[in-house]
Amino acid sequence: MRTIPTITKNLLIINVIIFLVSYLAGADAYGNLRLNDTFGLHFFLAPDFHIYQLLTYMFMHATFTHLLFNMFALWMFGCVVENVWGPRKFLFYYISCGIGAGLFQEAAQFGQFYLLAADQIPNFSLGDIGMVADNSAALLNLWTTVGASGAIYAILLAFGMIFPEERIFIFPLPIPIKAKWFVALYAGIELFSAMAGTGGNVAHLAHLGGMVFGFFMIRYWRKHPTSGYGRAGGEAFFDNLHNAWERRSHRSSAGKSDREPFHTGSSHDSDWEYNARKQREQEEIDHILDKIRRSGYDSLTAEEKQKLFDSSNRS
Repeated sequence: MRTIPTITKNLLIINVIIFLVSYLAGADAYGNLRLNDTFGLHFFLAPDFHIYQLLTYMFMHATFTHLLFNMFALWMFGCVVENVWGPRKFLFYYISCGIGAGLFQEAAQFGQFYLLAADQIPNFSLGDIGMVADNSAALLNLWTTVGASGAIYAILLAFGMIFPEERIFIFPLPIPIKAKWFVALYAGIELFSAMAGTGGNVAHLAHLGGMVFGFFMIRYWRKHPTSGYGRAGGEAFFDNLHNAWERRSHRSSAGKSDREPFHTGSSHDSDWEYNARKQREQEEIDHILDKIRRSGYDSLTAEEKQKLFDSSNRS
């Protein structure tokens, strides 16, 4: 796990350790892991609900398969997104979207509870919901949500928005598809499943909630690149580095006479040589950025890292 970036690696480790502890703690009479009843997210009108569960639920999982699929997706897409954003911004995004997904799930459960009560109780109104909740406490305590899926879907969305044209494989499709269509496909499946009521105990609206929170957060960051986590941990937005490099190249071209050594020969030859050198440098930066997109920041050599950060700091 040496090449996995810090936050992604620690999230993987923490989730696995918590699942092992939960498994060793045993299950209740219904076969549910006991710790999930304490740290899973309960419906907010249930007696067992606590505000801290909006954070802890995303580190709990129902089964090993549930954990495996979530951690595989976290490793697959989280490594890339964290390498682009940096650790602090990535962690903030992950936790915030996980909490947002939990809030979506709470809203969905409230709507479900209201419709069930209105269907079974004559003349039911919104003012009666507290009394009905008290009478249904035992049932509501069973509405428990666990899993990192809301945050994972937000990471999936981030990958699709950062690299929309990147082609990836989806089993069982025989050909790769672009990341933006991959994300749209998953969002469509979740929306259809939520509307159709399919999927059993799967919290489809929580998955969508994570994506919705992630979408608006990324849109905000793009419109306000210098606010919040515009630069996390001193790491650059690699996606924006190319544009910054082009702007610096234009400024350098305008003021090159102040920095370039004296050239013999015609001014036409000097300009040609200067532009050729700038073109070579830009191609090197493009190659480095493409390498980051394919294999992550850690795949760069020491020389490539130095060139990248020298170009980002050059005025």
